[in-house]
Amino acid sequence: MERMLVVVFDNEKKTYDGFKALAALDAEGSISVYAEAIIKKNDDGTVTVKQVNEDFPISTVSGTAIGALIGVLGGPIGVAVGAVGGTFAGSFLDLDRAGVNAEFLDDASAELIPGKWAIVSEISEEWVTPVDTRMEALGGTVFRSTRFVVEHDQYIRDVAAFKADVAQLKAEQARARADQKGRLQTKIDTLNKKLNATIDLARQSADQQEKEAKAKIKALEKKAADTKGEVKAAIEKRIAGVKKDLKKSLEDFHNWIDDI
Repeated sequence: MERMLVVVFDNEKKTYDGFKALAALDAEGSISVYAEAIIKKNDDGTVTVKQVNEDFPISTVSGTAIGALIGVLGGPIGVAVGAVGGTFAGSFLDLDRAGVNAEFLDDASAELIPGKWAIVSEISEEWVTPVDTRMEALGGTVFRSTRFVVEHDQYIRDVAAFKADVAQLKAEQARARADQKGRLQTKIDTLNKKLNATIDLARQSADQQEKEAKAKIKALEKKAADTKGEVKAAIEKRIAGVKKDLKKSLEDFHNWIDDI
């Protein structure tokens, strides 16, 4: 099961120890880590990104789920770029993009007070005990949320709203006086531009999700080839799950595009 993970620590050393422990769990097949970063909560409420693990399939988290999660953990003030210069250009204040619910964010944010550190990860795990045992032994407080993707639904709502507004304006234009038609056409053109821009963003989002999923599959297949027994079976099960989710996501997206 794919999950978003936040593990909060009191200090830098414990956080880096936790970082290594998650990597070890990944290496032994207990979990699969797709993206991972270390952050620090600053006195002003911003989040500084201290390290991104380049060894995992999603090494550049800008624009991805954990990038969005780091952004919302930084609050409305936004993200301060730390050691990873340029990785988080812009802000990621998008809870939907992170694929987590508000309760998870509230709980993690309440623990991640100024001065504390955290590991933010996107992982796959079949059971919670391996991560919880290692992190709690190091003094970490674990928060996890099953990842869901609601961004597609938001695009559907936005496109439907734009189309409804355009239809209403066209109906009004058909009844309008000649001197009003031009002004209404300008509004229609503006809405159509926003509609097309939203569709383009939806396409980009779908492309990004497909790219991430294929990177995960490739990394998992490489691990499966180097393992045997129960570990290999667990990784192959994860591969099947990622492929199934990718297939459904792409089918849903293309069906929606065809209906526009």
